[in-house]
Amino acid sequence: MQWAEVMIKGLDLKRDAPIRAIRISGILLKFIRDVTPMPHNGCRSLKKRRV
Repeated sequence: MQWAEVMIKGLDLKRDAPIRAIRISGILLKFIRDVTPMPHNGCRSLKKRRV
């Protein structure tokens, strides 16, 4: 294997470790894509309770 395409998912800083491991192994990266899901508008908030 000479080339790899990497898709990253997540928000923490631990997602950089796999990319470093792939680069150290000698595999060339074609592209790195961030596929972290982002909410468009989210769920509707609840109404306040009336007593």
